[in-house]
Amino acid sequence: MITAGCDIGSLTAKAVILKDNKIIGQEVIRVKTNPAESANEVLRLALEKAGVSQSDIRAAVGTGYGKDHISFAASTQSEISCHAKGAWWNLPSVRTIIDIGGQDAKAIRIDEKGNVARYIYNDKCAAGTGRFLEVMARAMEVKLEEMGALSAQAKEKIRISNQCVIFAETEVVSLINEGRDVRDIINGLHHAMANRVASLAKSIEVHEDVVMTGGVAKNSGMFNALSEGLGVPVKALPIDPQINGALGAALFAAELAAGK
Repeated sequence: MITAGCDIGSLTAKAVILKDNKIIGQEVIRVKTNPAESANEVLRLALEKAGVSQSDIRAAVGTGYGKDHISFAASTQSEISCHAKGAWWNLPSVRTIIDIGGQDAKAIRIDEKGNVARYIYNDKCAAGTGRFLEVMARAMEVKLEEMGALSAQAKEKIRISNQCVIFAETEVVSLINEGRDVRDIINGLHHAMANRVASLAKSIEVHEDVVMTGGVAKNSGMFNALSEGLGVPVKALPIDPQINGALGAALFAAELAAGK
């Protein structure tokens, strides 16, 4: 049985194709202006990788900010439910999921059966989100994907005091003008962001194992900083962490197709 999950976020669109509980195709693209076009395009690319056609799909489920614009989805699920389902499918020992997306951050606590017990999210401020790192990378003229490796080379601790993206960008520019090492600044940014997200997660109690999902989870510097901020190790999922929400949606689709 083949099913699909599609996650249309604020910055990226993701799709996962499942066959008999195994991932056979996946794709991540930058979103287009029209969320419906993003959904169709990311599904088409994921299907190509899977080597199957859309008519082979028994059921598809959508999630994310643009979930209501996914024309091929038989139903929709919340991002909270999908991230919980995807993470637990990968790692049944997980109890806390930290998802940092383009424009929000979520902390989700689940029980031993994978059911959502508590959750909290921040979508009112860009601080603590992928957007925060994007703006700072542009201000420092470094590539976003290089920030983790650069952070690992930091030699001096720098404290970024401003949480607001606008004020933090001004602070970063001032540090650059003072001649401070960019690697130290990036490390400081990771810790500032991680501490904010850790504070959010601690408000619902952090239980181990802890995993991080979303595009920011590809940044090794954020992994290390979040582990320090939480005071417990943050584990990596054995998949691209950015597709976890779409994976959860595909798992819901499998249940839908099976009549559960």
